[in-house]
Amino acid sequence: MKKKQIDDDAVLVVGLGRFGTAIASTLDGLGREVLAIERDPVLVQQWSHRFRIIEGDATSADALEQAGAREFGVAVVGIGSSLEASVLATANLADLGMKQIWAKATSRSHGRILRRIGAHHVVYPEYDAGARVAHMVSGKMLDYIEMEDGFSIIKMRPPRDIQGFTMAESKVRERFGVTIIGVKAPGQPFEYATEETKIGPEDVIIVSGDSALLEEFANR
Repeated sequence: MKKKQIDDDAVLVVGLGRFGTAIASTLDGLGREVLAIERDPVLVQQWSHRFRIIEGDATSADALEQAGAREFGVAVVGIGSSLEASVLATANLADLGMKQIWAKATSRSHGRILRRIGAHHVVYPEYDAGARVAHMVSGKMLDYIEMEDGFSIIKMRPPRDIQGFTMAESKVRERFGVTIIGVKAPGQPFEYATEETKIGPEDVIIVSGDSALLEEFANR
């Protein structure tokens, strides 16, 4: 029997709660091949017009086999309402040799379990969203993305003491330990920052660096 080819760009989404639905809809909009598997027939009917979806129970290895899970290079487990279902679905995908498994976790202990049974990436949507909003509420940040190892990227208005100066003149990296990646002036497209870029008071700047240093820079 000929072995089926794996499509590294194709994504299998398991579970169509808010998280899984957002993943599947966005990937579909980006032109990626997506197949969702969901055991709730109401959700299957609701989303069947948007992307490919089949009714099935991913806690069953046989159901995943029948769905053709082995043909997908990436799987996203979006189950959050049932710890048992999340763990079983992730374990089944790991047993199938899935190259990349992304799994949603609702707690740190849940995340540790998912990693131990084979998830390559664990995400914490509620925690990440809460941390992002907290940073925005507590300071002058317009947006906040925490990467890893204490590195973050933020969107903010420029501090008063760098307004009207070029990047070379303000020496942001030397003075504050952070890097201005780009600048967006009102009504203008985003531009990558150069030594000649002048920062205006109404500009929006994108800044990267250590999270603690970014907090200090944003709250100047």
